[in-house]
Amino acid sequence: MDVRSHNRTAWDRNVDDGNRWTQAVSTKAVNDARDGRFEILLTPRKPVPMEWFPDLGGLSTLCLASAGGQQAPILAAAGANVTVFDNSPKQIEQDHYVAQRDGLKIQTKEGNMADLARFPDDAFGLIFHPCSNCFVPNVIPVWQECHRVLRPGGVLLAGFVNPVRYLFDDERKENGNMEVRYRLPYSDLDHLDESHVREIVDAERPLEFGHTLEDQIGGQTNAGFTLTGLYEDGYEESDNDPVSRYMSTFLATRAVRQGNLLFVVNGTGSW
Repeated sequence: MDVRSHNRTAWDRNVDDGNRWTQAVSTKAVNDARDGRFEILLTPRKPVPMEWFPDLGGLSTLCLASAGGQQAPILAAAGANVTVFDNSPKQIEQDHYVAQRDGLKIQTKEGNMADLARFPDDAFGLIFHPCSNCFVPNVIPVWQECHRVLRPGGVLLAGFVNPVRYLFDDERKENGNMEVRYRLPYSDLDHLDESHVREIVDAERPLEFGHTLEDQIGGQTNAGFTLTGLYEDGYEESDNDPVSRYMSTFLATRAVRQGNLLFVVNGTGSW
């Protein structure tokens, strides 16, 4: 199955259905960001700490798999030079809508988050990547590409799902009984029977993949990043999410691409 094509259709459908992550921010939120006051999410509920952000003034920023009229407009209003790269045309349209409404300059491109070949090396100073890599089968190329397109000293802010969410029957059935049922790493295509996969496809819901923490966190460090921050998050009690009653089920990380070391040889600097 062509996962990328299916998930593109599914997220376009989410826009039509008014999914929370497809709803454009208000003009007030944009104006507040212009004044330096904003909150922005990598995970469902907890805002990213302000100290995690580098100076956004003129900063080349990639909102990776982050369309939907939410994060990109806020970062652009705060002064960043923003490019949105996302798989869903209708999600991208949400960013165009806010940009036109509020006079923002945002570049948009459609594509696969694991393939950033259209961008040159060292192109960005910040990558903002909210919880979305659960929609690709392999997360390792995402981190490798992020490292390549970030310049030395650049910052990667990423949110992702704790794979424990995918252990339970509850994640796949209404009124589930929290039975531990699936092994990690998780894949809808590999772990569910054919009829259940067909149900997801016919309903135009996204196919999901539960990546191990080794691939999510170790994948960043193996790609060459240094982690400088981490926090956990979860759904609100009102979201009626059974797993979140017991533990935080999302994580956010701040990672930096380290620069090359400068050695001085005979009074001459060399990298």
